[in-house]
Amino acid sequence: MTEMNEATRRQIMAARPDVSTWVSANAGSGKTKVLTDRVARLLLDGTPPQHILCLTYTKAAAAEMQNRLFKRLGDWAMLPDPDLIKELTALAPDKALDSDVLRQARTLFARAIETPGGLKIQTIHSFCSALLRRFPLEAGVSPQFKEMDPRQSRQMLADILEEIALGPKREVIDAAAAYVSDLDLTDLAEKLIAKRELLIPARGRSEIWSWFDLPEGYSEELLLGDVFLGGEAEMFRDAAILMEGSSKADQKLAPIFRNWAGLEPDLALVHDCCNRLLAGEKSKTPFQSKFYAQYASLPTRKLIDAHPEAFHRLEAFMKRIEAVRPRLSGLLDARKTETLHRLAQEVLPPYLERKAQLGLLDFDDMIRRARDLLSISNVSQWVLYRLDGGIDHILVDEAQDTSPDQWRVVQLLAGEFTAGEGARADVTRTIFVVGDHKQSIYSFQGAAPEAFDLMKGHFGAQLGAVEQPLQDLALQYSFRSSPAILSATDAVFAQSDGVGVGGAPEHIAFFEDIPGRVDLWSLEEPEATEDDPENWEDPVDIIRPEHHNARLARRVTEFVADLLENGALPGKNGAGRAVEPGDILILVRSRSELFGRILRSLKSHPARIPVAGADRMTLGDEMAVKDISSLLAFLSLQDDDLALAEVLKSPLFNWSERDLYQLAHGRTTITLWRALYERRADWPETFEILEDLRQVSDFLRPYDLIERVLIRHDGRRKFIARLGKEAEDGLDALLHQARAYETGETPSLTGFLAWLEAQEIQLKRVLDENSNLVRVMSAHGSKGLEAPIVILPDTLKPLRETREEFIEPAPGQLIWKGAKEQRSDLTNSTLNRLKQADLEEDRRLLYVAMTRAEKWLVVCGAGEEKPDTWYDLIRKGLETLPTEACELAGTLGRRYAHGTWPDSGAGKDNTEKAATLLPHWCHSPAIPPDTTVERISPSDLGGAKALPGEAALLDKDVAMRRGRQLHLLIELLPEIAAKEREDVARFLLTRGEDPALDDEIPELIEEALSVIGGRYDWDIFGPGSLAEVPYTSQLFGKSLSGIIDRLIVSPDRVRIVDYKSNAIVPDRPEDIPEGLLRQLGAYATACREIYPEREIEVAILWTKTAKLQPVSLDIVMSALRRTATS
Repeated sequence: MTEMNEATRRQIMAARPDVSTWVSANAGSGKTKVLTDRVARLLLDGTPPQHILCLTYTKAAAAEMQNRLFKRLGDWAMLPDPDLIKELTALAPDKALDSDVLRQARTLFARAIETPGGLKIQTIHSFCSALLRRFPLEAGVSPQFKEMDPRQSRQMLADILEEIALGPKREVIDAAAAYVSDLDLTDLAEKLIAKRELLIPARGRSEIWSWFDLPEGYSEELLLGDVFLGGEAEMFRDAAILMEGSSKADQKLAPIFRNWAGLEPDLALVHDCCNRLLAGEKSKTPFQSKFYAQYASLPTRKLIDAHPEAFHRLEAFMKRIEAVRPRLSGLLDARKTETLHRLAQEVLPPYLERKAQLGLLDFDDMIRRARDLLSISNVSQWVLYRLDGGIDHILVDEAQDTSPDQWRVVQLLAGEFTAGEGARADVTRTIFVVGDHKQSIYSFQGAAPEAFDLMKGHFGAQLGAVEQPLQDLALQYSFRSSPAILSATDAVFAQSDGVGVGGAPEHIAFFEDIPGRVDLWSLEEPEATEDDPENWEDPVDIIRPEHHNARLARRVTEFVADLLENGALPGKNGAGRAVEPGDILILVRSRSELFGRILRSLKSHPARIPVAGADRMTLGDEMAVKDISSLLAFLSLQDDDLALAEVLKSPLFNWSERDLYQLAHGRTTITLWRALYERRADWPETFEILEDLRQVSDFLRPYDLIERVLIRHDGRRKFIARLGKEAEDGLDALLHQARAYETGETPSLTGFLAWLEAQEIQLKRVLDENSNLVRVMSAHGSKGLEAPIVILPDTLKPLRETREEFIEPAPGQLIWKGAKEQRSDLTNSTLNRLKQADLEEDRRLLYVAMTRAEKWLVVCGAGEEKPDTWYDLIRKGLETLPTEACELAGTLGRRYAHGTWPDSGAGKDNTEKAATLLPHWCHSPAIPPDTTVERISPSDLGGAKALPGEAALLDKDVAMRRGRQLHLLIELLPEIAAKEREDVARFLLTRGEDPALDDEIPELIEEALSVIGGRYDWDIFGPGSLAEVPYTSQLFGKSLSGIIDRLIVSPDRVRIVDYKSNAIVPDRPEDIPEGLLRQLGAYATACREIYPEREIEVAILWTKTAKLQPVSLDIVMSALRRTATS
């Protein structure tokens, strides 16, 4: 046996199913494999699938994990014994493997798929949604609740705001509107809803004032009384007169003082005096400048010395202004915050009430309602037990991105694990958490990276208290990146003291010999004249080709084109291979102007670089969607010349500027449509399409109309031909929006257009790693992805102040951020804390971006180099490594490299794929299906299915439904542990297409359990028996297809069991209804074809009496023969 390496040993330790484990996993360390290994080992050790809960951060992660697990279990079912033993030994070296273990391993795939309740691998949102649907009454939600669409929420808020504005509380809206400039009130309300837990219950003025260290009852009047003692207007006038006769500096101040002399004392005047008379002391910490009176220099010292008595009062006034400034800023912020809370009390109650009336829950509701449900002491234990008999193992993926509310749900689910002697003390119960503090980049979605370490301490203490230690492991080995990438990453964060990533990280490359390189290009610096317009008619915001962003986009594009033409990558076994488009991943920090310019530059390059579209799109910005919207606008109003012109130039008709000019210029008619109608002979195809759409637009729904454009008039092909494959994403999303609109609104063209414009619709486009396209995306969107070559062009963007309007100075407090020039100390200290948090998350985003690279990382930028930017951090990190100066993308740069890189063009010939020869059968014509063969089922063989008088006992439809339900239970329950069968049976009978009535369930369960627990001469439910076996055979020249309820195959005989739920059970085989005997004869005939050398036996298992009644083969075959003559 080969010696186990450290990386594999740690993965095996993490996958141990009998120990709770906390794993800190570096990027590329194989955490998904560890998760999959652990679930596989749990199943292999006999854990029922329904007792395992895997919580992931995204649906994509859940799907990836499920696919990997099911593929592995599916492989186990088919592998030969030696190969299976090798697989299981690698997974669990300490597990004894015998024939029973191998047999169990082969059944895990079926168990995981078929077990009622099944293996739960889902997002925590999906889990909470399912939990609420299972226990709606206990959770206090509607049993038929729906997930709330953001559009519904926004419309509801807009309606509520309008009602408030038209009602007696209008002053609340007016007060809020006074603080809003570029923010719509509905946008403000949406931000308010997101913070609703901090706005309920209502906060009074005295409490809000205390947050800002203001005395209770402190008001504008009291503040003005502290500043204006009387005679200030005369003081301002006297000072102005003296200043007018002094130096130029004093003369500039004179009009300001004279203006103050004519104003009434108010907060605006105090604020202006603060700005003019106080100076800010520079501080290294942002938002913490100290202000002091400028009496020594304002007015000038010479003027003060000449008239000391005249300026004595001004000095005292300036000191009062200096003293009152903190209270002024505090009062302004407090009043703004009070407005926020007043608005919340008017908006939140009707919003929550309407949601409840409509049975709507949003994303946060589901998490919080599930949290509250599990927090109710007299309900939570019952709920947990009803979750398929209890959850024994919880696995949490991407734990660093889990929000506090989500952590609370996990804590409550695992509560019994750490409660000592629980309800299921005989079962080992574990929690497994894997994450990486360094990759927590979703704080805007509620993620709290500090909670990752706090929760580790919490679970460690709780488990330790019941003598179940928490295994703490770190996965440092990277299976993704080369040593060059990892060394550069470590150096960058070591130089920045590990800010944001919990100290300087340490990575170890598992594949030490993989060549790698990190390139640092020279910057594209701004030029003095690049913003000067060449033509005065150009738009003021146009970006010229000489602009530094444009130059960088061209440089990146040329680099990519050269890579695809001549580049090489280290391949397996040391051989080089050509670079393919899918090898290149370009990451930006945000979808800014540079992002769009790089995309456009790649698409327009003469080399026709295969490039995917943007990873996120705004529906209304997609060109294909704009063209379809213009078409719909024209169809709703034929006088809309602009809409028609846009449609004519779109890919649908492909008109040139000359064509449009010929139609529009010099026309005698008023509208463009009328001109086209009069000259329809010149453009017959265009007119025919538009006229067809115009004729049907009054009665077709928007969805049908768009589909007619795309299918009947070949619009989809035309859009793809001109705009590229990604145009399909926008078109499909538009169709989806049309369907959603028609579901909730009365369909109309104008209504649909207004509905589209009412809200900016953001859509995520999944960029497939296997699509072999150059990908350009945000660093946030790249989480979980990797590529051989990663390019970082957006590295010079400085951190900006938080965009949050509402900030939390302390737990339970929510304030409205004041204007920059008048912020309170409380606001400034909170912003400092948020800025530090943003800085740390920005560093973690850099870590994520750098560790996406497998072999080659390229760092570049456009603009001026500034401290603490990504470019600056990477440059400083590389300075500690042995780099070399070399030409990179046309200019001098620096490269850090490891290993021998293949020469340019190496392996290009090797990647030319030879033409694949089709197998010979592809050239043979397919045998046409025989459509003349009649297909029948056993129920078509005729004959009575029940004894006389049975029809009077039970309605035929009810009897058939009852039979299907019993068949389902008898098929599935034998595989379930005896103590869990009743719960599983109840679950099965209340779900699916055939749910039983409440009063029917106990009887059905009792009858099914009686059948399963009965004693029979045949081993009906033994390990070798097969349930629900489909078959096809020939009978009387027809194709007979059916399903055998239970089949027991042994070396010398085949036994067939058919379940029957008849109300009247015959005493003798000869009394069995004819139709049932014929079915048994059909089953016997099919089995005789398959097993000609074995004895065939048949029997009926009567569910009502749990009686097995063997039937002579002569009886059933005689009945079958009577079918042919009947």
